Amino acid sequence: MQIPHDTRRALDVVVALVNTAAEPDQPDGLSDVGALRGFVQEYSISDVGELGARDLAGVRTVRSKFAQVFAAPTARAASVLINELVATAGTTPQLTDHDGYDWHVHYFAPGASVGDHLAADGGMALAFIVVSGEQERLRRCEAPDCRRAFVDLSRNRSRRYCDSRTCGNRLHVAAYRARRKEADAGPSEQEEIVHGGEQQQDPDHR
Repeated sequence: MQIPHDTRRALDVVVALVNTAAEPDQPDGLSDVGALRGFVQEYSISDVGELGARDLAGVRTVRSKFAQVFAAPTARAASVLINELVATAGTTPQLTDHDGYDWHVHYFAPGASVGDHLAADGGMALAFIVVSGEQERLRRCEAPDCRRAFVDLSRNRSRRYCDSRTCGNRLHVAAYRARRKEADAGPSEQEEIVHGGEQQQDPDHR
């Protein structure tokens, strides 16, 4: 699947944002304004001013909307959520080559809050996926102890696990060890059954 560089980058930010949500085994990755500031710096989100509690609340709301898109059962359901995101953000497409990057499109309006910034750029990236007929690529990890979001960019749409926790490798190793354990235990169990049967028959032979 061919995805423009800026769209791919926006999708990476969407996934990273969704995966900051609190889970049973992890705290909220956006617990305070300092954490939000770290997220902005880590993903080089441009044109962001001083951040405050209002920004944190706004980004958490956008995060929730993105998560709903990943959970949407159909493209139509996803489109309703995405349309709401980009409309609320006041999308304003503009060409830019800031910070030495090649020409690309920003969809957030000049002076937009960081929440609207993420909603506009991330929403349009998600719209690209839906328009391409690829909504099913927006997935959650199938490992029993992981529900992290990811975008399946495999050629045949076969990816089932995220790569942040090597979930696929862990499950494959666990399955291999289970098969080995079963194979190793098989002969012993059979021998025990035979011996047990012989012991039960002994009194009859006396």
